[in-house]
Formats: sequence, structure tokens, C-alpha cells
Amino acid sequence: MPHVTLALILGQVLVFLAANTQQSDVLLRVDLNRDLVLQGEWWRVITYVFTPPGMSLLWAAIFWWVFYMMGTALENTWGTFRYNLYLLVGWLGSTIAGVAIPQTMPENLFLQLSVFFAFARLYPDYQFLLFFIIPIKVKWLALFQAVMYAVLVITGDWPTRVLVLSSLMNYLLFFGAGHIADLRADARRKSYQAKAKPAGRLRHACAVCGRNSEEEPGVAFRYCSKCAGGVCYCPDHLHDHEHVAAE
Repeated sequence: MPHVTLALILGQVLVFLAANTQQSDVLLRVDLNRDLVLQGEWWRVITYVFTPPGMSLLWAAIFWWVFYMMGTALENTWGTFRYNLYLLVGWLGSTIAGVAIPQTMPENLFLQLSVFFAFARLYPDYQFLLFFIIPIKVKWLALFQAVMYAVLVITGDWPTRVLVLSSLMNYLLFFGAGHIADLRADARRKSYQAKAKPAGRLRHACAVCGRNSEEEPGVAFRYCSKCAGGVCYCPDHLHDHEHVAAE
């Protein structure tokens, strides 16, 4: 389904408008209430994704704009099928956990946060204006949210832990191997640096565009684990390059 992000947002807008009319119980009619689902109200496993992000119009509008921007970017990068599959896996994880385990109440916020994590992974240097003033790269916002998730997993009860981990199932399936490869590449880089001569400063240069650590010392250059010979890339080309085969 193309433009699924827009469809989700439009559904949330309709629920938001309905909740601000005399039909004030609409939010209770669409949420994923496990007991009511087991009593036959099966549509709740679908309608809960249309729960709006709060009842503040300003906050909701900002949230919808950011979600649309990130979702559209992912769909353009991956293609419609891959993006829809990513959302489907995230929805399945949260929904199954919510229905199977008592005391859990999944929210569509978890699904949308998985889109945020994917966007941060693919576009780590994209900048948001925090409080409309402070520029901050999305990778640092994602790191902060990851720390919050880690705190929930460590300090929360078992239903909370299962809900958090199940909501990240799609991200782990799509990006887990990449994170492991990055850790291995960093380990190799540190090993190489330890063996390098101390007389000179190690210079990292992207094999695609030529950006280097001397001119841009703040850029996080990485070495691709799939390229022969330990080839270096900048963040823009780490996940978008042709792998170098061994001769």
C-alpha cells in the first residue's frame, strides 16, 4: 500500500476530531483493550493504530508532520513493499504482545518510534530544531530514546519489558545485523589504530566522496565489514555503496 504513512495520519486526524466532539468516548472505542478483544471486539487490533498523539492540536500537528516526513523518507529509500513490511512486523509484535499478555496496553506510539529509529539509522546527521531553536542531530535524539527504552527494560515489570522489546522487533530484524557489523568494524578500526605508528595521526577518508577526518574531525567515519581490505566510508555512504570484493 503506497503512502501508508499518510493513511495512518488521516485516520488519527479523524479520531482526533471525533474525540473533540460530543463523541468523547471514541478513544475508548478504538484502543487495544485485551479483554474486549477476547470478548469479540477484534477490530481493536487494527483501530488502535489510529489513536492520536495526545489531545493538544499543536503537539499533534507537529507529531504528524515529523511522522509524515520520516515515513515518506523511508518509503522513498526502501520502496513501498519494504516499508510496509517494516510497519507490518512492528504492528504484529506490539499487537501480539498486547493480546497475549495481560496488563499490557500497546500504543501506536511504539510503532511510530520504530519509524523514528529507522530514520535515525539511515539519516543519522539529519538535524531537528529542538524547541524550534536548538539544532540537534537525529542520532542523538535516537540515542536518548534508546536509553529510555533500556531503563524501561531494566526497571520495568515483565509486561512492560515484553511490550518494549516486541515493539522493536521490526527494527532489530531490519538493522540488528548492521549494528553487529558496525561493532566488528569499530573493533577492527581500533585494532588497526593500536598497531599504527604513533608518529602520525591516522587519517580516515571516504572511498566514495573523499571526505576525510583531517578536514572534518567531527564526522564519524566507519569501515565496512563486507568490503575487502577495510574500506572507509562517511555516514552518507556507509549504507549506500558498492561493496569491494577481494581480488
